[in-house]
Amino acid sequence: MMGGRPSSPLDKRQQQHVTDRVDALLRSFLPCYRGQLAASVLRQVACELSPQEPAGCQLLRSKKLPRVREHRGPLVHLRGHPPQWQPVFCVLRGDGRLEWFSHREEYEDGGRPLGSTALTGYTVLTCQREYLRLLDTLCPDASGAHTQEEADPLLEMPVGCPLFLQHPFRRHLCFSAATREAQRAWRLALQGGIRLRGTVLQRSQAPAAWAFLEAVRLYRQHQGHFGDDDVTLGSDAEVLTAVLMRELLPALRAQTLPGLRGAGRTRAWAWTELLDAVHAAVLARASAGLRAFQPEKDELLAALERTIRPDVDQMLRLRARVAGRLRAEVQGPLESCLRGKVAVQLPRITRTLVSTVEAALVAVQTLLARGVDRLSRHLRGSSSGAQLRKEVYAFGEMPWDPELMQICYQEAEQSRRRLGRLVAPFGFLGTQSLVFGAQDLAQQLMADAVATFLQLADQCLTTALDCDQAARQLEKVRARVLKKFRSDSGSARSRRVRGWLLGIFLPFVLSQLEQRRRRELPAFEADVLAMGSPALTIEGIYEDVIRGVLSQRIDGELKKALGAADVSSTLDGCSEAPWDQVGADEETEAQRGTCSRQPGPGAEVQPLCLPPAPETFRS
Repeated sequence: MMGGRPSSPLDKRQQQHVTDRVDALLRSFLPCYRGQLAASVLRQVACELSPQEPAGCQLLRSKKLPRVREHRGPLVHLRGHPPQWQPVFCVLRGDGRLEWFSHREEYEDGGRPLGSTALTGYTVLTCQREYLRLLDTLCPDASGAHTQEEADPLLEMPVGCPLFLQHPFRRHLCFSAATREAQRAWRLALQGGIRLRGTVLQRSQAPAAWAFLEAVRLYRQHQGHFGDDDVTLGSDAEVLTAVLMRELLPALRAQTLPGLRGAGRTRAWAWTELLDAVHAAVLARASAGLRAFQPEKDELLAALERTIRPDVDQMLRLRARVAGRLRAEVQGPLESCLRGKVAVQLPRITRTLVSTVEAALVAVQTLLARGVDRLSRHLRGSSSGAQLRKEVYAFGEMPWDPELMQICYQEAEQSRRRLGRLVAPFGFLGTQSLVFGAQDLAQQLMADAVATFLQLADQCLTTALDCDQAARQLEKVRARVLKKFRSDSGSARSRRVRGWLLGIFLPFVLSQLEQRRRRELPAFEADVLAMGSPALTIEGIYEDVIRGVLSQRIDGELKKALGAADVSSTLDGCSEAPWDQVGADEETEAQRGTCSRQPGPGAEVQPLCLPPAPETFRS
C-alpha cells in the first residue's frame, strides 16, 4: 500500500490511496458532524431560554488571546541526507509554530525558513538515552539483532543539551542547545507551544467546536472506540488526521516495515520520514475537505437557527417526555453498572483530579500575590518611573512567562502517572488532555486576575496620591483581586473536574450498556422521528439520560470532596443536558485557519497607564 523508499515523496498511486481514505472518512464523519451542529443550535437556544443563570465570574475576562511568548535563538539541528548536525537559528512564534533558518540574518531580513512545523502532538525529550530507547521500540528487528548497515548519526556525536521533538505520526525533530540554561528555556517554550496548539478546540466555547468534538467522539464510538484519548488535541483538520493515521497505522506497519532499508535506529529514522509523508498528505486532504464543507456548514447553521427557534418549546417538551420513558427503562441496568467499577473508583479519581487542580491554582494564587507585593515594594522604594513601568509590564506578562508559570504547570504534570493508572481501566487514555486542561485553567485565571488588578489599580491611582497612599491603595486592590480569584477558581475547579469525570466515565458506561441500547432504542424512535428535526435524535436523548444520572453521582462525589457549600452554587446551574456552554470566542481551523487569531510576533501586553503625578511615576 505504501511501499517505496521512505525518503521519497509518495507516488501517484499512494497519493490516490490517501485521498480515497480521507474522502471515505469525511463521508462517514460529516453526517455525524451535521447532526451535532443541529444539536449544538438546539443546545444554545435552550440555554438562552433557560431561567437558570450560572454564577457570574468575579474577575474581568482577559482580552489577551492565549499565546506563547516568542522565543528565538541558535540551536544545532540534525538534518539533511544523510543527516548531520548543522547550526540553525530557531524561532517559536506566538501561535505555537516553530521555524528554523540557516542563520539569524536570514530571519531578520524576512527570508523564508529552512523548515517549519506546527507543534501539535509533539513531546519534548531532553535525554538522549531516553530518545534512543524510543527509537529502538519503533522498528524492532525481527531477529533482534542491531547490525548497522548505515552510519548512525545519532550515535556518532553524543548530544550535550538535546531537545528531541517526538511525534507519533511525524518526522522527529532533533535539536541541541549550547547550554543547560538555553535547553531549559527552549524546553519550557516548546511545551507551551505544544499545549497552545493542542487545546485550541477544548478552549473554545463556540458551538461549532463543541459539535465537532462530539462528532469525533460519536464517529469513534461507531468504530468501537468508546474510551476517550488524546486524539482530539489539535485543530479540526489535525484531529481528523490523527484519527485516520491511527486507522492506517496497522497496515502501514505490516506492509511497509519489512521493506525499509537499514537496521536498528537508522530504520526507525526512515520509518518516521515515511509516516511524515503520509501524515502531510492526509492533513492536506482533510484540510481541503473541511474548507469545502465550510459554505454548507454556514448555510446549515443559519437554516437550523431559523427552524429550531420557533419550535424549541415543542422540541424540549418532546425531549423531556421521551427522556422520562427512557430513564424508566434504563434506570435498573444503569444503576447496576454504576454500583460496580464506577462506584469503587469514582471517589479516588475525583479526589485526585480535585487535588491536581487545587495544587495548580494554589500555585497561581501564590505567584499572583508575590507579583503584587513586588509592585508595591517598587512603588514605595523606587524614585524611577521608568523602573516602575518596567515592573508593571513584567507583572502584566506573568501569564505568558513560561519560567514563572512553570511552578503552576508542574503541579498538574506531577499527577499524570497516578491519573493514568486510575483511569486506564475505564478505557480513558487522555491524561495528556487532563494535564493540558489544568494548565490552561491556571494560565487563564492568572490572565484574568492580572487584567483585573491592572484595571482596578488604574482606577484608584489618581494624581492626588503620593507614593505611600498609592501603595496602600494597591494593597486594597490586592485583597479584592485575591478574593475574586478564590471565588472564580473554586467555581472553575468544580466545572472542570465535573467535565473531566463525565469524559472518563460516560464512554465506559455507554460501552457497558451498548448491547441493551441496540435492542431497546428502536421502540422509542418513532416519536422523535415525527418531530422531523435533525437536532433531536433518540441516540442524543439516550446519552443525555445516561449523562444526567451519571452527573448526579458525580455531583454527589464532588460535594463530598469539596464541601457542599463550596460546590453547590456551581452545580446548581448545570443541566442534565449538555446545554450549559454558550458564547463563541474561537473558531476551528476550517473557519479561519489554524490559530489565525493569535497575535503577531510583536504583539505584547500593554502596561498599566500610570498617572503622570505623583512625581514617582515620571520617567
